[in-house]
Amino acid sequence: MMTKDLSDKIIAGLQKYYRNVSPNLRYANLYELAVAVVLSAQTTDRQVNSVTGALFRKYPDFKTLAQARLADVRTMIRSTGFYRNKSKNIVNLAKQVMERFSGRLPDVREELVTLPGIGRKSANVILAMGFGKPALAVDTHVLRVAYRLAYTDLKKPLAVEKALMSFIPEKKWKLAHLLFIEHGRSLCRARKPLCHQCPINAYCDSPDKIR
Repeated sequence: MMTKDLSDKIIAGLQKYYRNVSPNLRYANLYELAVAVVLSAQTTDRQVNSVTGALFRKYPDFKTLAQARLADVRTMIRSTGFYRNKSKNIVNLAKQVMERFSGRLPDVREELVTLPGIGRKSANVILAMGFGKPALAVDTHVLRVAYRLAYTDLKKPLAVEKALMSFIPEKKWKLAHLLFIEHGRSLCRARKPLCHQCPINAYCDSPDKIR
């Protein structure tokens, strides 16, 4: 059964092991963060990073991206997968930010999720990483790690988000998000988790655990 004390030990153990964790997506401002987050759906951050350099040089802000030809954007982001929908989303996102928010990305979740390509998880990433606001995004890695560590026996992202926020102090939500992602990628993998290397092995009693 999860407790706040146990959760503190888990976060401390992961932080000691992974040291200074940071987002894998490369971005320099809110515009680049928003576009990169939309492009990251169903692909790797590495793949997104491989296309955004050229994309941001050609379209350095919401205004220029809003005026872009879809065919040109499709070509530039093709390798990220689902490029037809993604190109429409980022161009329309840029248009809506210009038209509805005077060129400034909103810092309220309820407004962010009205933009093309941005759901609750993406909005939480933008709020935490871009605006420094308390939010805890749940992706597949966070969901898997939280479930295995028994923060909750539910697997729906919103339920996991609420469970994590109930045990983790608000000031550590962003850190926990980054630590869980890194742990899910590095050791607590979906298939064949590397339990013998896990720094928090003693706190895990998951059926997936390799003993």
